[in-house]
Amino acid sequence: MLAASLTLALAAPAAATGIHFQSESLAALELQLGHRQVHALAFHPTPAPGHIHVSMNDGKHFTVIYAAGEQPHLLALASADGARAVVAVAKPKAAAKPVHHTLRYIAGGIVIVVIIVVAAVLLADRRRKLGEEASSSGDTPPTKSQPDQI
Repeated sequence: MLAASLTLALAAPAAATGIHFQSESLAALELQLGHRQVHALAFHPTPAPGHIHVSMNDGKHFTVIYAAGEQPHLLALASADGARAVVAVAKPKAAAKPVHHTLRYIAGGIVIVVIIVVAAVLLADRRRKLGEEASSSGDTPPTKSQPDQI
């Protein structure tokens, strides 16, 4: 039990540290491949110029920049060395879906119709109230054209 917890305690900081790639030349990589010092290669051809992530047998990590025409030669060297080589394929970006504003147009149309209906109801209510006031007063107030009778 104690040994398991000690192993986990020691492994946690190692996993938390990241891999830091140092720059290296292409000639140095070819020399290391010839001496069988390379554990794994990861080719990243895009964007041009490509780069290779190199993992060494001693735990070091390097980044090497290469031209696209050098990839087959480097893959052949890696397979002769026995190093594991992987070529990363870039995922094609999904085309953006066209934005449809149909729901916005429907909502805008509904708002306009509601505004028109409310305005019509208010106008009809106002006219009805004016008509009721005129009919309920019965006699009309004197106007300037009619002389006042006292």
